Amino acid sequence: MKQQRLPPLTAIRVFDAVARHASFKAAAEEIGVTATAISHQIRALEESLKQRLFIRSARGVVLTEAGEILLRASGSIFTTLREAVNTIQNSRETDTLTLSTTSNFLTNWLVPRLPHLHHQYPGLALRLHSSTDLVDVHGPMADCAIRYSMQADESLDSTLLYQDRFVLVASPQLVLQSPEDLAQFTLFHIENRHIPAPEPDWYHWQAAFGPANLSIQSGIRFDDETHAIHAAIGGQGVLLASELLIQHALSQGLLHIALPGSLPGGNYYFVTSQQKSGREDIQQVKYWLQQEFTLTV
Repeated sequence: MKQQRLPPLTAIRVFDAVARHASFKAAAEEIGVTATAISHQIRALEESLKQRLFIRSARGVVLTEAGEILLRASGSIFTTLREAVNTIQNSRETDTLTLSTTSNFLTNWLVPRLPHLHHQYPGLALRLHSSTDLVDVHGPMADCAIRYSMQADESLDSTLLYQDRFVLVASPQLVLQSPEDLAQFTLFHIENRHIPAPEPDWYHWQAAFGPANLSIQSGIRFDDETHAIHAAIGGQGVLLASELLIQHALSQGLLHIALPGSLPGGNYYFVTSQQKSGREDIQQVKYWLQQEFTLTV
């Protein structure tokens, strides 16, 4: 008899989460994807098995008989996996604190200030992790994170650090006397900004501050704000930048706020899990960040 090919482990993990929570939305929150992505995975799994696994209704989802059979197996599999991961995690070094944040924040704000942190807490063992993904601070990948969002995550221990805004910056080589002068310079655009909303782009700048005849579609597009900041420092154009991320460049005289006005930004939060929030090293990092952001403000 030909052996049946097993479904992908990713699909089984999604099924297990939906079955445990009896909810596509809760499973999506646990895994860190959209509810639509969860639906696609379940549909593909059902097609692969040629069996319905859930009965969907307005009140949630209920396992079918086939779903009950699969849950017994998946529950055993993932319990074994979690036990193995816990064993590995408990055997590793626990002295190092891992802080996760975005590459842009790490490069432009945190790295220039690390000597201050080391001076204040010389015994702190810190590992820096950069990612645009929301790393799970409950597990071993990261102990805490600095996240940029519109509102706090109520499931975590969240501390508001800074309310951002976007300003128009350029190299001191470029002199702008009025909004009409923008037509003389290259406009820098940042693509794939998901936060804040509405996006602080040239369309919203023009609507707020003008000039009405500015060609806001022209210019150079970047998919990374740090690259655009470096190009602005080089005098290649003008940029609507996070005021926080250009603090170091402003203090060094590498950039200046070329015209008055600002657009609203998102919020920076320090987050950790409720279980880890009392750790001394996490408290030290949070306290230091609050001090540094107070100086920034």
